[in-house]
Amino acid sequence: MTMSRSPQRPPRPSLPMLAATTAALPAVVLSSLAVAEPAAAEKPARAIPATLAAAMEAQAAMAKGAVIPASSVSTAIPVAFRPAQPTAPAEYTIVRGDTISAIAGRFGLKTADVLKLNNLQANTIIYPGQKIKLSGDGAAPASPSHAAPAPAPAAAPAGGGATYTVKSGDTLGAIAARHNVSLADVFSWNNLNMRSIIYPGQKIKVGGAGSAPAPAAPAPAPAALATTSATPAPSGGSYTVKAGDTLSGIASRHGVKLSELLSANRMSMTTVIYPGNKLAIPGGSGAAPQPAASVTPLVPSSFLGFSYPAAVVSSANENKALLNASPVPSRAEMRNIVADAARRMGVDPALALAFAHQESGFDQRAVSPANAIGTMQVIPSSGQWASDLVGRKLNLLDPYDNATAGVAIIRQLLATSKNEDNAIAGYYQGQYSVSKYGMYEDTKAYVAAIKAHRKNFG
Repeated sequence: MTMSRSPQRPPRPSLPMLAATTAALPAVVLSSLAVAEPAAAEKPARAIPATLAAAMEAQAAMAKGAVIPASSVSTAIPVAFRPAQPTAPAEYTIVRGDTISAIAGRFGLKTADVLKLNNLQANTIIYPGQKIKLSGDGAAPASPSHAAPAPAPAAAPAGGGATYTVKSGDTLGAIAARHNVSLADVFSWNNLNMRSIIYPGQKIKVGGAGSAPAPAAPAPAPAALATTSATPAPSGGSYTVKAGDTLSGIASRHGVKLSELLSANRMSMTTVIYPGNKLAIPGGSGAAPQPAASVTPLVPSSFLGFSYPAAVVSSANENKALLNASPVPSRAEMRNIVADAARRMGVDPALALAFAHQESGFDQRAVSPANAIGTMQVIPSSGQWASDLVGRKLNLLDPYDNATAGVAIIRQLLATSKNEDNAIAGYYQGQYSVSKYGMYEDTKAYVAAIKAHRKNFG
């Protein structure tokens, strides 16, 4: 039900409730009250006996004397009666429904302090079973340069280095360009990454320890870009791209020209790199480039004999890079998340688990060349359909939303297919294709696999 029921009004006090308040009075009083109450009573009420009237007056005086004056009543709860604030443990295990702000409030802590202590950001996703710190040296406010730390920060250079105060509209890329330093160095000096949030007033290091950055100047042509700080000895070999890396930053770090790095890897200025890519590093600025080596993509362009458009594969690589750089639940945790979603949405958990096992083995970081994302392997267009089915926007990179999307599609296929086998086939081949062409041979094998997995999870 999408709409909550209107709360019913409480019943008006009935006669039995009134009788309960007057049960202690003699029957003669009740009869007198009953006769006197109607406005059009034909007979006058009988006089109350003097002894009973005296008793009633005494009772009223006693009740009046027991009333506490309003001025004597405190408007605040006495300290002795306030609930005791639980002592914050050194470590806390996340449970379903928790938020960082709620956890901080429960133990009388500041949300910002808990975020800083755990190197988290306001938009970081937390999961049941994850452990966070609630006390320690990090509870004290950190220096401004740590205001938006990365989930796994690298050690920052000790001391020294010029700083810049962030202004409204600034970006880390613009700050790096303005001070003629690489974006990768700005990330490294400030323990930041591509997803870090900066805010006006925050101080950002724009120079390493013991070295001042070059004055702001227009960026040189990419082919002539050289290092702007102490240059390490040129070294050949390979380098694995990390989150936040740029080609110019990698070239600068290894003491080679950007043009040589591009040539050695058969790349251009428009080539997109992802965390996990391996790049060939030429032997030095004066040496001939090593034999060309292509960048290995995180997601290949073909699968099971099918090749996918470059735009789809590029999007798949971007999603894979984001998932690789983000914390995700373990396979066991994802299994629980899928089962919970199925129970909540009225789908047999064993069937939902069978799909998740077949599609990804409960791997939330799985991305296919078709850009099928996460545990339930949902492509973006199907994710939009699932969003329409549940009535809210689903983010397929989010593990809970990914499970919800997959289960919503399973539920809809079961409701609109002529039988369960066709519903299962529709998840793999597409409902329209199944209804028009029937099941392909590989689809039949898929249906058989799902049904076998379902028995294992049942």
